[in-house]
Amino acid sequence: MSLTPKQRIELHGFNNLTKTLSFNMYDICYTRTKEEREKYIEYIDEQYNAERLTNILTKVSEIIEANILNIAQQDYEPQGASVTILVSEGPVDQTPIESFKQSPGPIPETVLGHLDKSHITVHTYPEYHPDEGISTFRADIDISTCGEISPLKALNYLIHSFETDVMVMDYRVRGFTRDVKGHKLFIDHDINSIQNYIPDALQEFYHMIDVNVYQENIFHTKCKLKQFDLNNYLFGYNEDELSEEEKILITKKLKTEMDEIFYAKNMTRSD
Repeated sequence: MSLTPKQRIELHGFNNLTKTLSFNMYDICYTRTKEEREKYIEYIDEQYNAERLTNILTKVSEIIEANILNIAQQDYEPQGASVTILVSEGPVDQTPIESFKQSPGPIPETVLGHLDKSHITVHTYPEYHPDEGISTFRADIDISTCGEISPLKALNYLIHSFETDVMVMDYRVRGFTRDVKGHKLFIDHDINSIQNYIPDALQEFYHMIDVNVYQENIFHTKCKLKQFDLNNYLFGYNEDELSEEEKILITKKLKTEMDEIFYAKNMTRSD
């Protein structure tokens, strides 16, 4: 169905298909003590505060060529932040054909926003295991658009905006629009996998799984980082300060945490 705006069947009224991308990223860290856990939370809250999240979502709006109508942002106590943006669609005639192809979106050079009938939101969730020294940071981003604009072109930029060990992505097209003869259109662009919107060079770093329901226009992709360097998961020190036994134990806990998130189930833990 590779239709561009100018090739598209003439519609009866407004294109009211709703396209929603949900992007969840997870950053895993090992914190040995309560003090380290608290410092990690402080670091995350500073690194991903409402102001920075607003800047990220503003870039997302630019990538999907949406006009920002309103922004609401909030840093929470004791931790976490949220941003919401309302947006409106830009002129369809000016939308480049590339925007409708299954290919990764751009990365600009360089929080809640409101669109007209569309919105972009982000919420952060720093937390830690009560016993095992695992700290996990999760950010949930939802981009919901109505009309021609698609949130998928923002995915490449979002992945590069966060440090991600595990990513979970959902894309769904809801509702329908009609042509002038009343014929319903339940999707207005080609797609067979979210992976088509992630650059090949980036895909090489991740194990990836698709679970798609094509007849319902539902697409789901999960990614887990392939390479494991213990130093990247220690907060405030490096593995040279650990015994071999500690390295093995911490590595097992970190990998179990990532596997549980990736496969969405609890696994047996053994020391």
